[in-house]
Order: sequence, then structure tokens, then C-alpha cells
Amino acid sequence: MARKDAKAQKSQIVAFKVEEELAKFLDNLPNKSEFIRKAILAQFRMTCPLCTGSGVVPRGIHDHYKHVLVEHDTRPCEKCKAAVTIPMSADAAPPADRRRFEQFLDGGPLYCAKCYPTVGPCDDCGWHVPHEKMVEHFKKVHSHSG
Repeated sequence: MARKDAKAQKSQIVAFKVEEELAKFLDNLPNKSEFIRKAILAQFRMTCPLCTGSGVVPRGIHDHYKHVLVEHDTRPCEKCKAAVTIPMSADAAPPADRRRFEQFLDGGPLYCAKCYPTVGPCDDCGWHVPHEKMVEHFKKVHSHSG
């Protein structure tokens, strides 16, 4: 089944009430919908255990863990087990590899550049997931129950 196109995924309108100041702020944004969408999605991300979500760490913590990040920047491909160097962000990856790394950075499986296109995508989210792990994927990623 083909992946849903972006327009179909963004066809629902969601409304909510806000304070007047927030409404004015949002009205001045170049793309209010994109800003709100990103803010909501950011709430689903994990808080950094080093900075506890602040975005900065004390120099001692930085110096202590810097070598750990440098020394542990690889992980085996889920399929072929080849070592894959993990960028610190999807934006740090070459453009052709960003979706592959976004999948991993968002909690999905990591594949090398060779294996990624050989694993089919989920029809709902586009993550590349082996057929035999699709049920597990749906329970983990698409289940909205606690």
C-alpha cells in the first residue's frame, strides 16, 4: 500500500482557546500551523538526561561526557549489523540520509544506507520496519493507550 501523502495527513483542523497575548504572538509568525505542529511534537520527545531539558550543561558535565559521545557514536545496523556512525542531529547528516537518521533519532530502528531502502516503510508513519516486526511497531509507535 502506498504511503499517505502529506496533504492527506494534514487535512484535519484542530482548534483551541488561548490567551490574547499568545494569539497575537501566533498571528505574527510566518507559519503558525508549522510552529504549533512542531511545538506539539516536541512535547513527545525525550528530555535530555544530561541537561534535563534546559539545552545547556555545566562545563564539568560537558567535559566529563564529551569523550563518551565521541567514543560511542556508532551503532550496528538492525539488518546487516554493519557499524553506522550516528550524527548528533538529523540536520548534521547528509541530506540523502536525513530521513533514515530521523527515524532512529525519533526512536525507530537504525539501518545503514545500504539496508534502509530494502526494508519497506510503514503505511502510517513511513518508518522502515521489517515485515516481521510490524505488529510490534504498531503497538509501540501507533498505540495511543497507556
